[in-house]
Amino acid sequence: MGLLAACSDKPAPAAAAPQAPEVGIITVQAASQQLTAELPGRTSAFMIAEIRPQANGIVEKRLFTEGAAVKAGQALYQLDDRPARASVNSAEAALAKAKATAQTARSNAARNSELVKIDAISRQVFDDSQALVAQTASDVAVAQAALDNARINLQYTRISSPISGRVSTSAVTPGALVTANQATALTTVVQLDPMYVDFTQSSTEMLQLQRDLKAGRFQRLEGDQIPVRIRLDDGTEYSHEAKLKFSGVIVSPTTGTVTLRAQVPNPDGVLMPNMYVQALLPTAVAPDALLVPQQSVVRDLTGKPTVLVVTADDKVQKRALQLDRAVGSQWLVGSGLKSGERVVVDGFQRVKEGDKVRVTEVDLKAQAERVRSPGRVPGQAAAPAAAQ
Repeated sequence: MGLLAACSDKPAPAAAAPQAPEVGIITVQAASQQLTAELPGRTSAFMIAEIRPQANGIVEKRLFTEGAAVKAGQALYQLDDRPARASVNSAEAALAKAKATAQTARSNAARNSELVKIDAISRQVFDDSQALVAQTASDVAVAQAALDNARINLQYTRISSPISGRVSTSAVTPGALVTANQATALTTVVQLDPMYVDFTQSSTEMLQLQRDLKAGRFQRLEGDQIPVRIRLDDGTEYSHEAKLKFSGVIVSPTTGTVTLRAQVPNPDGVLMPNMYVQALLPTAVAPDALLVPQQSVVRDLTGKPTVLVVTADDKVQKRALQLDRAVGSQWLVGSGLKSGERVVVDGFQRVKEGDKVRVTEVDLKAQAERVRSPGRVPGQAAAPAAAQ
């Protein structure tokens, strides 16, 4: 009993101190960052030709398949050309008659030039013969012009496409009467490769960018051709890069925006006119940009953005930020952080300002890849499918 009592008098071991909570952090580093504006836009055809007749007549044939590709110069319609051919024949006959009359006038003038030398004819007769030569030469020119016009009208009976592209449905059928320069188009040909992308940018954003460039915060892009990436309506990025062609110089009074236009290849016909897209337009370069993930930014009760920073002694500090703009899934920091500081991106819900923490560096790229491909090792390709 005495032995048991002695054992029970030993002091109990002290409880272990609670372990500091663990948080995931990234170390922000200043680096050059190209800034890109995401602007709404719509596609439009590179060329549109509304096909209208230039001569009156009855449609004899439709020479194309609706929706098919056509080449520049390809015939689309054939009109009844009998009246036009008759006009050509009449003009050819009139020209032949004028040429014969002119030849006779020249022959008479040549004879009269010899006769006037021996005073066999009066000077008046000689002058009249010379004038008749000039008059008949003019008649030949008029007849030639009439023949040329008749031949042009004959060509107009075969209606051709002025551009290469895809042809739409036909508004007329064989047997329809059409008139020159009528209001209703017979069909439309649309050139879809390349395509235009028309998008708009706020004049306020443009003014702010100009101020930032002037203040030296951002740098201008180098080169004349600015590449523009296109994001489709389903969120995927178009496989071909566009080139900025022009920026408008007039602000819309209703929307306060400026229209810009880019040209993009469309060899596969993925883009169609009037599709909604987003243009990813490079605007400037931030030479010493600090970026933080959007997931790390929390707004306080006043709406100001804040982050948690881990100090050199591993304590949590709340830091107010001034954010400039979104860059993908990150924020461009205007002020409030310095290069080399550690920002909490994971586990900040478990800590508060002043807490001592253990830190683990987080690889955001690998984390994003795990989210996109759950169950796979980041960077590992999917296993090939088994042979059937």
